[in-house]
Amino acid sequence: MSATVDYLITGASGQLGALVLQQLKAAAPDATIGALVRRPEAVAALEAQGFTVRVAAYDEPAALETAFAGVEKLLLISSSEVGKRADQHAKVIDTAKKVGVKFVAYTSILNADSSPLTVLPGEHVATERALAASGLDYALLRNGWYTENYVMGAGAALEHGALIGAAGEGRISSAARADYAAAAVAVLTGATPARGTIYELAGTESYTLADFAAALSEIAGWEIPYVNMSEADYAAALEGAGLPVPVAQMLADSDNGAAQGGLFSENTTLSTLIGRPTTPWKDTLAAGVKVES
Repeated sequence: MSATVDYLITGASGQLGALVLQQLKAAAPDATIGALVRRPEAVAALEAQGFTVRVAAYDEPAALETAFAGVEKLLLISSSEVGKRADQHAKVIDTAKKVGVKFVAYTSILNADSSPLTVLPGEHVATERALAASGLDYALLRNGWYTENYVMGAGAALEHGALIGAAGEGRISSAARADYAAAAVAVLTGATPARGTIYELAGTESYTLADFAAALSEIAGWEIPYVNMSEADYAAALEGAGLPVPVAQMLADSDNGAAQGGLFSENTTLSTLIGRPTTPWKDTLAAGVKVES
């Protein structure tokens, strides 16, 4: 008989998963918190922090069955393997149902079923449908864009003297990754929501990439213009900078979707869940940028 695990966080060694673990530990210090990882070498560090660590990949049903034994609530953080996600998530959901997990929260994407983005939403919608068909109690955390996604490009913008993108004048309602982690913790530790509850999660503030470039210029002390490109040209530029083709195409598609309003929302559910406004995007940018003096 496996010991009860109050919460199991998948993708626990990833950026979002690591934040959820730490915030969950603070919010529920007496709970048994599980961390699911793919790599055995990640186990020791997490165990040293007091987490119950289990090892399985999303596409290993037998290992998942062992990992999910005794789990009450599961946070399914979407796989990083775009193109394989739907099948991987289906295996997770099937296993969760088989072993009797009582509740699953899944990190989807903002407005998944109506988004103008074409690369990312499809697999999220497939996962949402799999959850709906599973009979499990579940909720959807439809995360908007992470501010850090654009902060990652700030260094290249400083190096080359321009911020490039394909978002046009589209507004982006991003929030810090830690804000989305806080929302996941709130849903996991609160009263179990009604089956199929959807949380559309977006930042309190919005901005254009021209606004982002202006803020970066203030930090740098010199002008960093925003240069808008076509989706194809932006993808080519990202590939030229060394990004894998699928990643470059995904980012370019996301920018093109942003130009059509796909990353904008005035929904305040995220700030309501976490009990405060989301982290100002300028603060996240300032914290993530190093300017050589």
